[in-house]
Amino acid sequence: MATTRLGLIMHGVTGRMGMNQHLIRSIVAIRDQGGVPLANGDRAMPDPILIGRNAEKMEALAKAHGIARWGTNLDEALANPGDSVFFDAGTTQMRPALLAQAIRAGKHVYCEKPIATNLNDAVEVCRLAQQAGIKHGAVQDKLFLPGLRKLDMLRRAGFFGRILSVRIEFGYWVFEGDLQPMQRPSWNYRAEDGGGIILDMVCHWRYVLDNLFGEVKSVSCLGATHIPTRWDESGKPYEATADDAAYATFELDGGDGGTIVAQVNSSWCTRVRRDDLVTFHVDGTHGSAVAGLTECRSQSRVNTPKPVWNPDVKQNLPFFEQWQDVPDTQAYDNGFKLQWEHFIRHVVENAPYRWTLPEGAKGVQLVEAALQSWKERRWVDVPGLTL
Repeated sequence: MATTRLGLIMHGVTGRMGMNQHLIRSIVAIRDQGGVPLANGDRAMPDPILIGRNAEKMEALAKAHGIARWGTNLDEALANPGDSVFFDAGTTQMRPALLAQAIRAGKHVYCEKPIATNLNDAVEVCRLAQQAGIKHGAVQDKLFLPGLRKLDMLRRAGFFGRILSVRIEFGYWVFEGDLQPMQRPSWNYRAEDGGGIILDMVCHWRYVLDNLFGEVKSVSCLGATHIPTRWDESGKPYEATADDAAYATFELDGGDGGTIVAQVNSSWCTRVRRDDLVTFHVDGTHGSAVAGLTECRSQSRVNTPKPVWNPDVKQNLPFFEQWQDVPDTQAYDNGFKLQWEHFIRHVVENAPYRWTLPEGAKGVQLVEAALQSWKERRWVDVPGLTL
């Protein structure tokens, strides 16, 4: 068995997602397991260099996780022919320029979502990658969640019959920062810094809806900035200029001329009384299911109870107990790590890969349609994306 080294430039990994999910739980975990298994029995071993502006942070992060290489000069890193992949988890506003720089340097690119703050920039990056002939990918982590993988198994097994509707409830209360410390960075709530829940979450909903239920055809969206004042990392109040909640309805292509209706609420201003921080409720003619991050519960047509509406009598049906768990039939690895392994195989052995930059651009397209719908207070069609 041979081991192939894969030089990897990792940019923007001092942030929460970049450090925890991509560096520690993905690349470090892959290195600890001896690399990524390849089809011929060999392995691919990522050899990362951490790049960022703060040398002290870079050095400390690299030492903490046994990584030999770090630096602050991106141009120098991109000029190294021994590193063939560039990854970015920095700010969305900087991402298109960074990706373009890496592509022009001949690197394969992989990045967090959104791949840009607007569709024009997203499309330009996609075209640049296609013209350069490099391999490319965008993070679509929720497709790898155990709960959604179980939901997808039900769909592929025909459990739902004809899918009628989907309801997604996402969010939790993000502390304003005055009474309790905030648990999300302040830039999330400043539009001028690339914040906003529509930009952040609608990209996710695009690939979830497209891949699991039906291609998005149109959207009606209402955004809101419910909390007008928040407190930043230094304890100073600031004006929240970005949307912190979005209430959207999507029409999906259900096949054979049918339509699936998806209702999606995304909010950082809601207190949780549901199974998980995000729940996906699917109703079909033959069965229904509700999935969270890890769990999934189903109710088939023949096991559906018969509730009777009577507002004069206290409800005594145990609705939550009338669903059956979809069991864990396999070990579920970290979703970010799984997609990293897919991308590494794609780069090293040309394995099939479908979570590309154009798929990321579709998410940005839906963001723009949702924002247009909110601004113009109307339904907006989502045409096929031509690159």
